Amino acid sequence: MDLIAHAAPTRRRDQILVEAARLFARHGFHGTSIDGIGAAAGVSGPAIYRHFPSKEGLLAEMLVGISEHLLDGARAIVAAHPGAADRLGALIAFQVDFALHRPELITVQDRDLANLPDESRRRVRALQRAYVEIWEDAIGRTGPPRSPEEVRTAAHAAFGLINSTPRSASHTDAAHAGPVLTAMATAAL
Repeated sequence: MDLIAHAAPTRRRDQILVEAARLFARHGFHGTSIDGIGAAAGVSGPAIYRHFPSKEGLLAEMLVGISEHLLDGARAIVAAHPGAADRLGALIAFQVDFALHRPELITVQDRDLANLPDESRRRVRALQRAYVEIWEDAIGRTGPPRSPEEVRTAAHAAFGLINSTPRSASHTDAAHAGPVLTAMATAAL
């Protein structure tokens, strides 16, 4: 998965983003050094600055990039699935796949969003709101009639179910966890 939204992708940039996400998830943003990221990515710490302006810039590109990826994926699902039930099923499958294969990005977003520069944090939040609104629309069009507050609560509850399980049950492989998470989120919604 390409995490880079604005810069020309390179294997090295992608590798740095992947390793930084893994380290930020394990040690936190402040507990991770540029030298540590470089070592994990197979370059010197200072070489990171050839690809990113700062550690904060790396975090911003990571979180803005993944937020854009999720929103773009949801928009593609809307275009490909005109029926509400099919759309909701595809959104659930998309989120489950993301959560099972990139749980470190969920951890980084949860823990380190506050470390983003203000403009990047606002951008991530706006992208997340747009992503949630796509889910709310699909949820609101399926199942029993619900108020906007109930629909919003249902969307966030589904994210909680899907996003927390891969981190708390990391010993379970995606082939087994995916169908269980998909079925549980579908039943909950």
